[in-house]
Amino acid sequence: MKDQVGERSAVCDGAGPEHGKTGIFRMIGSGIVTGAADDDPSAIGTYASAGARFGLGILWIAPVLLPMMYVVVYLSAKIGQVYGKGLFACIRDRFPRWVLLPMVTLAFVGNIIEAAADLGGIGAALNLLIPLPVPLIVVGAACIIFGIQYFGSYSLIRNIFRWLALVLFAYVAAAVLAKPDPWEVIRSTFVPGIRFDAGFLSIVVACIGTSLSAYVYTWQSNQEVEEQIAMGRRRLWQRKGATRGEMKRTSRDVLTGMLFSNVILYFIILSTGATLHAAGQTEIETAAQAASALEPLAGEAAKYLFAAGVAGVGFLAVPVMTTGAAYDVVQGMGREGSLHDRPGENKLFYGVIAIVTVLAVAMNFLGFNPMKALVWSGIVQGFSVPPLLLLMMLLTNSRKVVGARTNGRLTNVLGWATTLVTFLCTVALVVTWFV
Repeated sequence: MKDQVGERSAVCDGAGPEHGKTGIFRMIGSGIVTGAADDDPSAIGTYASAGARFGLGILWIAPVLLPMMYVVVYLSAKIGQVYGKGLFACIRDRFPRWVLLPMVTLAFVGNIIEAAADLGGIGAALNLLIPLPVPLIVVGAACIIFGIQYFGSYSLIRNIFRWLALVLFAYVAAAVLAKPDPWEVIRSTFVPGIRFDAGFLSIVVACIGTSLSAYVYTWQSNQEVEEQIAMGRRRLWQRKGATRGEMKRTSRDVLTGMLFSNVILYFIILSTGATLHAAGQTEIETAAQAASALEPLAGEAAKYLFAAGVAGVGFLAVPVMTTGAAYDVVQGMGREGSLHDRPGENKLFYGVIAIVTVLAVAMNFLGFNPMKALVWSGIVQGFSVPPLLLLMMLLTNSRKVVGARTNGRLTNVLGWATTLVTFLCTVALVVTWFV
């Protein structure tokens, strides 16, 4: 049977120009795009706020999050690669409507809020350099981003995004130059300091939400489909199944991307903890305050570096969110959508991208503090993580979905542990609001 989930032929397995790429260019690939999109302006704002508020004492969250980040993105990649459809198309096929509709709604609203916060972050960062009102900068940035999505190709978007991500390494240098106490860094990295108050749990949930955001799952599962379409596998039966070699490459790409994201996470917390928190500045209200964490590296030019970094990853991440929302909606309706489609060929798909972009821009005219909004968008995303993870774990353990590629023991341990931890953290946060 053509649609049987199993081993692909050698001819199919070697198809496409991407297959033979090795070395650094293969590693800076789809996994890096996903990893960098995970370090969007919301993530930068959340991690910076965590470091400023709790100092080096919250560094432990980075190594704790790494296996969680890896397993959830790997699961979503597996669905796209083996099942041949995106995450929400798979959910529609395998679960009743009463499960599908709430999940689509949660993901859709979460993507709008996250995109709005990220556009606000871009506006606040660029406002350090451009003396224009932040909402006006947001409108300009949104127009540029949508123009790239509408008139550009998937290949163009991917190639631009993967290089913009490298700007984030500035935080590594800034953290080193801040000269934190090495013993305190080591202790804080490996010895968790946990508190059970609303402020601390809010930051923890925000870090989880922005690290394991639903838009990352949608993007990764659909990116696997997009990559196969680029290889010429336009029909579903051509995309069904994956060889062990393909799954190993996917695992390596995802691990590369999540390592990239996690290293940046760690050094943003370290740089802000060693500079802002150490100076008694525990709340980040403005982009200028967040930018000051880069002063050990750039001095008075810190604001330029901060603006470039936030704008760079923002231009990377916002299209991932708006496109992710479009994937969610069209797949929830039983339709198809791809960045390989021309706008005239799929008006619904590109129409949803336009609507999400407009709504995200409009939210920036409501008067929210853009730096605070970055953290709150992470908290909102945190509440959508546990139910979506539960569905992904059920799907990737179903032979009807992934055939022989069901989860191994380690993947199941990591996946179920991540589901439980994210659920308990969100419940604990809600409890602190009422107690």
